[in-house]
Amino acid sequence: MLAIIDYQAGNQTSVHRALDHLGLESVITDNPETLHQANGLIFPGVGAAGQAMGILKNRRLDLVIAELIKAGRPFLGICLGCQIMLEFSEENQTQTLGILPGHNIRFAEGQLDEDGRPIRIPHMGWNTVNLVSPTALWNGLSPEDQFYFVHSYHPVPGPGLTLGLTRHGLEFASVFGREGLWALQFHPEKSGRPGLRILSNFHRYCLEAARAK
Repeated sequence: MLAIIDYQAGNQTSVHRALDHLGLESVITDNPETLHQANGLIFPGVGAAGQAMGILKNRRLDLVIAELIKAGRPFLGICLGCQIMLEFSEENQTQTLGILPGHNIRFAEGQLDEDGRPIRIPHMGWNTVNLVSPTALWNGLSPEDQFYFVHSYHPVPGPGLTLGLTRHGLEFASVFGREGLWALQFHPEKSGRPGLRILSNFHRYCLEAARAK
């Protein structure tokens, strides 16, 4: 079973529906006992960093997440959930979870795309990911696959953590982390077949990790 962490940020339901479509058992929960019982955790979100961190701390979910990651539970952060995994966000000037080193910054106004036109903020729509380091999350995917993005801030993870890059005016880390602890700036649950493949790969990794214990 996969647990989708409920911290009142948008998007939990769409992730749950995508997993249902794949025939994978999941639950949306903020119950620490249920989170501890799950084979893997998904940390999605749409919203503002400051509000999300306030809810996490009020519910003490920040402590539960830290404990489970320390124990080696597979973890997948999506969009806002991906950004909150780092140490700081310029959005609301927020100290975030610090699961991984790094910070989040806003796309710069007036930055130009490949055609010399100012980029749109937020970065919204379909884009590719240039995988720069192999990862089990990408099994069965190709460089031509596109994913759905909606964000005004982008992650700047610490050295050695970037797994995939996407260009929107500049190249930014759209996939980062390490095996078993992944962060995605895009929405796999809204990215059609390639996104569903990522969720399926994550589920497979969680099952293998549970069997290896």
